[in-house]
Amino acid sequence: MSAKIKSGIDERIDAYIERREEFAKPVLKHIRKLVHKACPETEETIKWGFPHFDYKGEMLCSMAAFKQHCAFTFWKASLMKKNKSLELTERSAMGHLGKIKSIKDLPSDKELVSMIREAMDLNEKGIKIKKAPAAIRSAVKEISIPDYFSKALNKNKKAKETFYAFSPSHKREYTEWIADAKTEATREKRMEKAIEWLSEGKSRNWKYIKN
Repeated sequence: MSAKIKSGIDERIDAYIERREEFAKPVLKHIRKLVHKACPETEETIKWGFPHFDYKGEMLCSMAAFKQHCAFTFWKASLMKKNKSLELTERSAMGHLGKIKSIKDLPSDKELVSMIREAMDLNEKGIKIKKAPAAIRSAVKEISIPDYFSKALNKNKKAKETFYAFSPSHKREYTEWIADAKTEATREKRMEKAIEWLSEGKSRNWKYIKN
């Protein structure tokens, strides 16, 4: 990542990238660099378990990596100008640029920066969109369970059975809580607590569920 990028950085995204498949790392790093180039004021964050970039208090775009491809999604893509690269698609986890397997699958840097700046303009004008793009909803469904959590689950049969019997939303509550930890020590403590609760048949937010 460029040394010029000093603000708006979320260390959880560094960790997210490092946990991805080798093919995905250069793609994610390249996208991240271009977002900061086009929008120096962007603020990074993790939402629904994968990296997002906010601008003017609203979501701008997001990226995600899966086992065989990456995805890049614009929050307000439906309001942006259509072009050959911007594929407004309903297909699962493809994002708005199709399935990205290498940097070569991305538009030129100039074109991608132009799209990011168009998305920025929509945020600056305060134009709203009520519903999450289909590509983001699909990406949320396809979020994989981190390897370190899978290994922890494999060591406790009851916790594993409980976790995999949960609905996707309950699974995400645990995986996002663990992935959002800012330090390895915090992550380990959360995993220990997660295994304890799961072995007791509890959901992540069991304390807030009324009897």
